[in-house]
Amino acid sequence: MNPAIRREIFTRFKAVNPHPTTELEYNSPFELLVAVVLSAQATDKSVNLATRKLFSKANTPAQILALEEAGLRDIIKSIGLYKTKAKNILATCRLLIQHYDNKVPQTREQLEELPGVGRKTANVILNTAFGEPTIAVDTHIFRVANRTGIAPGKTVLEVELKLLKSIPREFRHDAHHWLILHGRYVCKARRPECDICIINDLCEYKEKNF
Repeated sequence: MNPAIRREIFTRFKAVNPHPTTELEYNSPFELLVAVVLSAQATDKSVNLATRKLFSKANTPAQILALEEAGLRDIIKSIGLYKTKAKNILATCRLLIQHYDNKVPQTREQLEELPGVGRKTANVILNTAFGEPTIAVDTHIFRVANRTGIAPGKTVLEVELKLLKSIPREFRHDAHHWLILHGRYVCKARRPECDICIINDLCEYKEKNF
């Protein structure tokens, strides 16, 4: 895909949705961190249902620690892998209190040292909470990048690096959200809705559905 086509793709995304953001509900970097940790292998909708209950009772590291593991598990038990996620969240809360003055760190290295936080989660926090032009490649972005030809790659990291290199700078901050939303609602895994796609004439997918 040549740069002019890629630029046109993101120009169209911006025209339709000038200020995209995550569908996870949060009011602080810490709430976002907890929500993203919970979102692994879970839908944003299910996470929001759980965090509404959680954050109404506890939305700081100390308050969540006070729930203890049993209390936290009970609130988030509707989320997949909730037992492991509860342990990770509690361990993260301890580290934030002990080493970061209750604040979410703002570097990738520090974020990835937190339990339950990998490169993808760190990228979401850096982008959404702190405004850095990172791209967290989830299953939606990986699919869209490969299917459309925007940034084909065999691994998540390869796709991430290609996107960062090839997306024009002015679109880089919001590209993460545009691509996720496009994959979630239009360029779906089983049957992409090419008939309503705003970039169907630019996409390199050979099996388009019309």
